[in-house]
Amino acid sequence: MSQVTRVACGIDIGGSGIKGALVDLETGEFAGERVRIDTPQHSTPEAVAEVCGQIIEKLGVEPDVPVGITFPAPIVHGTVRFMANLDKSWVGLNVNELMTQALGRRSYALNDADAAGLAEVAYGAAKGVGGTVIVTTLGTGIGSAVIVDGTLVPNTELGHLEIDGHDAETRASSGQKTLQDLSWKKWAKRLQRYYSHVEMLFSPDLFVVGGGVSKKHEKFLPLLELHTEIVPAALLNTAGIVGAAWQASRIE
Repeated sequence: MSQVTRVACGIDIGGSGIKGALVDLETGEFAGERVRIDTPQHSTPEAVAEVCGQIIEKLGVEPDVPVGITFPAPIVHGTVRFMANLDKSWVGLNVNELMTQALGRRSYALNDADAAGLAEVAYGAAKGVGGTVIVTTLGTGIGSAVIVDGTLVPNTELGHLEIDGHDAETRASSGQKTLQDLSWKKWAKRLQRYYSHVEMLFSPDLFVVGGGVSKKHEKFLPLLELHTEIVPAALLNTAGIVGAAWQASRIE
């Protein structure tokens, strides 16, 4: 393990925008402005790497500052396994090598939900919690991160568990709540089925619920009856950048 640097850079790559900021590793807060640039229409590795370079330049990132980069895809030993929201030419590519070369500095890629989970453990709602923490992000789908005693189990896809013959996120995501115009009570019943199943599989010590809908957590979390404590996420839309920076600072 390398000694933790005081500042690291996080870049969050999404289908519509690429965002980056320097992160103070002691507090988990942005050490300056956040920069956002639209994701290139042809989101090839070269085009996206060029935008990441522009963000690094705008932020004035020093050469020795590590860079963590989130992707909306599983990243296995630095390599993209499949890609839904960016150009298909990413598949099979080692992102760590590409970005380290393109940006001229040590770069580390990870899944976006994993980055958000790490941020909640390091600075947010799960800080100081031992054992197994499961962070879920409720959005168009359901993202997940599993962290055991501070160590990430990468690339979990708990939104794709099959429950009652359905892909879980096609029933219980907040996107489905909106699409089907479900009341909070009706949606909570679906969430109850989902979280009860995950609880049975993992017996976690804590659930953390993120995604934009977590801002209205008082509407649905109190309706759930679980053995496991379940709390709203704390970092919200900064979590991806913060978690990516935090993880990059700990990689040799």
